[in-house]
Amino acid sequence: MTGTVLDTIVARKHEEIAARREAVTATALERQLAEAGAPRGFTAALEAKARAGNGVIAEIKKASPSKGVIRPDFHPEAIARQYQAGGAACLSVLTDHDFFSGHEDYLRAARAATTLPVLRKDFIVDPYQVLETRALGADCLLLIAACLGDPLLRELYDLALAVGLDVLVEVHDAEELDRALALAPKLVGINNRDLKTFETRLETTYELLDRVPAGTRVVTESGIHTAEDVAAMNAAGVHAFLVGEAFMRAEDPGAALRAMFG
Repeated sequence: MTGTVLDTIVARKHEEIAARREAVTATALERQLAEAGAPRGFTAALEAKARAGNGVIAEIKKASPSKGVIRPDFHPEAIARQYQAGGAACLSVLTDHDFFSGHEDYLRAARAATTLPVLRKDFIVDPYQVLETRALGADCLLLIAACLGDPLLRELYDLALAVGLDVLVEVHDAEELDRALALAPKLVGINNRDLKTFETRLETTYELLDRVPAGTRVVTESGIHTAEDVAAMNAAGVHAFLVGEAFMRAEDPGAALRAMFG
C-alpha cells in the first residue's frame, strides 16, 4: 500500500485482470505473440534521438485522474501522425480505461498510423498483462516501482524482456530508484509528480541524477511545459523526455512538440 491513488488504481486493475483472463486465457495470448510482428526497437529509437539532441516519448492521453478530460477531440491515429511529423522518437499510449479513459484500440491505431515504436502506458501488476502488451503489438512496457514489490518487479521485467519488449522502469524517489537500478535497466523514468499532492517538481529529476550509473538512460517525466524546461534539463545532462499534457492541450500536438524541442 502506497497511501496514494495508486492503491485504488491497482485494486481495480486486479479486478480487471481477473475478468480479462476469463475472456482470453494466458495460453491464448501466448499463441497471439507469434502474430504480433517484430518489435520496432523502442530503446534504440530513443537513444538515437537523445544522442543527436533530445529523444521525446510523445504521449497520447485523453484524460487523467488529476486533470479530468484533457483532450475531448481525441483521434489517436491523427495525433500519432502529428507527433511523428514533429520529430518524436517514440509514442506512449494510455490504455487504462477507468482512470485515464484509455483503450487498447488507441494503441493499435497509433502504432498502425506511424513507424514509431510504442510504449503501453498502463499499470502492469501481473504477468498476464505482459503477454497482453506484446500481443497488442506494443514495443515497450512501463513498470511503476511504486506499485510493485521487488520480486514481482523482477519477474515482470524479466518476462517483458523474454517476450521481446523493452522496459521503462518508473520511479519517484531515491528508494524506488535504488530498487529499479538493481534490475540494471537500460531506461529509468524519473516521474516529477508527487503521487500524494499531484504537484510536479523538476528538481526531483535533478536530485536523483547522480545516483544513476552510466549505461542507464534517464527519461524525465511530468512537468515539462516549455522550451526553458527542456534547456534546463539539457544543461543537467538529461536528453530524454516523456511529455503528454503540454502537447495534448495544443491544437496540433506535433507542432507543439517541434516548438518545445526545436
